[in-house]
Amino acid sequence: MTDHPHKAPGHAPARQPRRISPWRIGTPLVILVCGGLFVVSAQNSGGTDLRPGRYTDLAALTGTEKQRVDRLTAQVAETDAEVSRLTQRVDDTTVRRYKHQVDELKDPAGLVAHTGPGVKITLADAPEDKLERVGDDAANLLVVHQQDVQAVVNALWRGGASAVTIQGHRVVSTTGIKCSGSTIQLQGVPYPQPFVIEAVGDVDDLVGSLDADPYVTTYRDQAADPDIAIGWDMEASSHITAPAYAGLRDLTYARPLD
Repeated sequence: MTDHPHKAPGHAPARQPRRISPWRIGTPLVILVCGGLFVVSAQNSGGTDLRPGRYTDLAALTGTEKQRVDRLTAQVAETDAEVSRLTQRVDDTTVRRYKHQVDELKDPAGLVAHTGPGVKITLADAPEDKLERVGDDAANLLVVHQQDVQAVVNALWRGGASAVTIQGHRVVSTTGIKCSGSTIQLQGVPYPQPFVIEAVGDVDDLVGSLDADPYVTTYRDQAADPDIAIGWDMEASSHITAPAYAGLRDLTYARPLD
């Protein structure tokens, strides 16, 4: 008789199958997925923060973005200069003909600096104390909008301006003026107010065109109204410099589906 009547003598207990913990499989999978997400995030961010904190200092934000754009613009200018140097070394009739055509189109395209007499106009929001005393609806009359800037620029073109700048940047046919909160964007770069617009041309013609524009006249009437007091300042100058356009020249446009 044995101590274990239900087990045959001389036989070891049956081996139970080893149970694998889910953590032994799940942990490596989680690590692998997280690593993949880190790689994808690094590629998509391009070295920037994908989830930046809330910006409370608009001036600092626009300043940082402007510095980044300035660096990229400098790289573009350096590359263009290198292309020009290499083109000059090519002794080919076809290349010379195309280069001559490009040189003739540079001035109309805004790629040549202009200097001469003209006007300088500054548009600005109403004083801060007025903005704080009114509601959001009334505040629309007290701040500068993109259509205000566009109206001034269009009036200057009609007045015969040979070159126009906004915030010191040359306005060309592809320049887009877009309102973004309390800033306007030029070629995708935000700029805070006040907005400075300069034009090279005959001063009398430029001023006459501004005086004749109904939209600009309404704006100036509101600037003279003490209850609105939106910013308007215009001064004539014998020396206005409009630098050559130095931004990107690639055209982006829609294409029809096949």
